[in-house]
Amino acid sequence: MLKRIYANGSAEYDFMKQLQQRNGETDKKITEIVNDIIENVRNNGDKAINEYTLKFDGKLPKYYEVPRDVINDALTEADQDFVNALLNAIENIRDFHERQKEQSYINPKDNGVILGQRVRGLERVGLYVPGGTAAYPSSVLMNAVPAKIAGVKEIIMVTPPLKDGTPNKDILVAAALCGVDRIFMCGGAQAISGLAFGTESIPRVDKIVGPGNIFVATAKKLLYGQVDIDMIAGPSEVLVMADKNANPKYVASDLMSQAEHDKMASAILVTTCEELVDKVDAEIKRQMEYLSRKEIIATSIENYGVALICDTVEKAIELANMIAPEHLEVLMENPIEYIGKLDNAGSVFLGQYASEPLGDYYAGPNHVLPTSGTARFFSPLSVKSFYKRSSYIYYTEDALREAKDDIILIANREGLTAHANAIAVRFEDEK
Repeated sequence: MLKRIYANGSAEYDFMKQLQQRNGETDKKITEIVNDIIENVRNNGDKAINEYTLKFDGKLPKYYEVPRDVINDALTEADQDFVNALLNAIENIRDFHERQKEQSYINPKDNGVILGQRVRGLERVGLYVPGGTAAYPSSVLMNAVPAKIAGVKEIIMVTPPLKDGTPNKDILVAAALCGVDRIFMCGGAQAISGLAFGTESIPRVDKIVGPGNIFVATAKKLLYGQVDIDMIAGPSEVLVMADKNANPKYVASDLMSQAEHDKMASAILVTTCEELVDKVDAEIKRQMEYLSRKEIIATSIENYGVALICDTVEKAIELANMIAPEHLEVLMENPIEYIGKLDNAGSVFLGQYASEPLGDYYAGPNHVLPTSGTARFFSPLSVKSFYKRSSYIYYTEDALREAKDDIILIANREGLTAHANAIAVRFEDEK
């Protein structure tokens, strides 16, 4: 079950190195394949995307762009309980993200100078949504809702077709509820490339968001700069901090909730109670038997399931901050007291009833989170992710005259005499 590592000053750091090595691995072969796909789509547009769709999916979809009536029909025919659940989730997500809105501002000075910043939503955003068995309507909500709040004018979705050439109806329902504007049936690195460059059919976007496999992630990484992206996501990860009072059933279930994502996913228990590890192991074994993705869970836990056993709570906090996990659960006595101590995590779940899936689907905070230790410096997807900002400056003649000597001095010190001249020339008649 969980590999036990005693935090003795060396063993835990060896484990950290292993995590970093896994997170930093780059598949050169995949990079070469994706580079070829990118160049083909750049040069051949829709033709290249259709060729790759035929190659990887086995057949072309029923339609390239999903007709609006098909989207509307999916919503009309959907199970009402499912629709209501999505609507409730959307309400929570919208309520949380509305508080992230930024305002433009203007700062007039007494000397006539006017400074300010203009904030507005991006023109067009591309949303990638996995299809088939890995279809996640929740990701549609988490990406589209904050984009709408930010004022993004158009959301373009790409998603792979099912084996019969049709779109996943759950994805269409989520898209309809969130106000996605257009949906194209294509996936993989070719879809990302189409969004980045634009094709005869797919509009060029300003930013690409949404989860995907290694080919999708690699394409986003290679195209960053050509287009903005949300983040480069690695394998899913959860870290559970737990003391002797934690319920082992809850700990085990929460560890497995992330382990089922991917054989590369990591499930980490940090605890001050070794006895708890025994109980968690027993619960993992028991609960796993009735879970549909038990083979994936078993492989994930075997390879990346670890119990870090600490002498003190302070050490547990230190390790949690060093690992900087995507999801951090605090199943400790008085969990609220740890809010100010846990600095590095994508999202923090406090208490025995704040299970990680609550954040994935429903509570409101975004589930698009930094992985692979990048929570040290990256933040979750938010409304701010869909803004662009421009500053503006207005100076009067008198205000510039007062500042000119300082500007000219700094410019000349940097050897940029044309900069200095652009200021000086405005006052040369005064000499």
